[in-house]
Amino acid sequence: MSAIEHLPGIDNGLLRFLTCGSVDDGKSTLIGRLLYDTRTILADTLHAITRTSERRGLETVDLSLLTDGLQAEREQGITIDVAYRYFSTGRRKYIIADAPGHEQYTRNMVTAASTANLAIILIDARKGVLTQTRRHSYLAHLVGIPHIIVAINKMDLVDYDRTSYERIRSDYLEFAATLGIGDVRFIPLSALNGDMIVDRGERLAWYQGPTLLDILENAPTAHSERDEAFRFPVQFVCRPQKAGDPKLHDYRGFMGRVESGEIAVGDEVLVLPSEQRTRVKAIEIYGTSLPRAIAEQSVTLLLEDEVDVSRGDMIVRAQKSALVTRRIEAMLCWLGEAPLDPQRKYLIRQTTRETRAAVEAIGYRLDINSLQQMPAERLGMNDIARVFFKLAQPLCVDTYADNRSTGAFIVIDETNNNTVGAGMIL
Repeated sequence: MSAIEHLPGIDNGLLRFLTCGSVDDGKSTLIGRLLYDTRTILADTLHAITRTSERRGLETVDLSLLTDGLQAEREQGITIDVAYRYFSTGRRKYIIADAPGHEQYTRNMVTAASTANLAIILIDARKGVLTQTRRHSYLAHLVGIPHIIVAINKMDLVDYDRTSYERIRSDYLEFAATLGIGDVRFIPLSALNGDMIVDRGERLAWYQGPTLLDILENAPTAHSERDEAFRFPVQFVCRPQKAGDPKLHDYRGFMGRVESGEIAVGDEVLVLPSEQRTRVKAIEIYGTSLPRAIAEQSVTLLLEDEVDVSRGDMIVRAQKSALVTRRIEAMLCWLGEAPLDPQRKYLIRQTTRETRAAVEAIGYRLDINSLQQMPAERLGMNDIARVFFKLAQPLCVDTYADNRSTGAFIVIDETNNNTVGAGMIL
């Protein structure tokens, strides 16, 4: 009987996680194994990859085919775009982002990592910690992923040798300390044979820790309502004056998504950037009143006073305000094919607010392989740099380390409306 059948019926919510690592370290095979051993592969899909494996002369089913969704990937045998997969164990729902391993696809990894709450960094047990391992670890740390699992894969190719595992673990811990990465867990496994993925297998008896699925099932959720500051960017001001009901003539609700924290009826709030104080009179969702709202809920807030609130404003708790600023300093990943030109103007969109912006300075460009800080006058695609922006209108921000929603922004080329950059406020 599989270990998946022993899981108790507890719902631990949705977990978004990212897999990353070097080329040929087994990312796609790991995801395929997870889907296969949790029995979340459709019969026709399994039949299709079985036939493909047979045509290629393979003795076993190539589970990596489950995530190689692009034709180009199939032709090259590598993952060049982010492939998303969904599965559920009954105890938790998962969204997996399979990020590419090449340096030229750094922007794809940053995009995938921006919404992940956990990263699995694969290391080939034969090769140990490589430049790509350090690069992906830095990017995962940069975008604020709080939990990292270092999966030392292909243990079958080193005869499940404990010494190899311990050496890689020691090397990685030494590197992680230089970046300040705190929450790291290690697991030896063989994605090809399924050891320590869902079932423990019989060849890693010296490892007494949990399986990969056990770690995922018990990983903390993305939000902690008690710890995070309340942030409510206003998306729409609802004023149904034309409604037939006279009671709605004075209705004025502020619609949006609670990005973090929680709020309750009667709480004192501050409207930014105007800094007007008032209290929450009511909280509604689909016409139903709520006593409180929590992170990731889309609700309508009604305020006690007739304060001036527009789309792009942010409602916060009076005691835990955000920074209102016309200048931001950020780590920027350049996504556009055309280089960043400091002489041009761009649009910056942060939560529901948008403003024109100019590059004040490029502090440095990061050499993503050596992690050295290099001087730069322009940025090309996949470059990561420390950049200072001047803003035409004030933004209500937090540092990215404090809040991944209000500390992030995108840069838009106003000539074609393309997203050309993703930033994390320092």
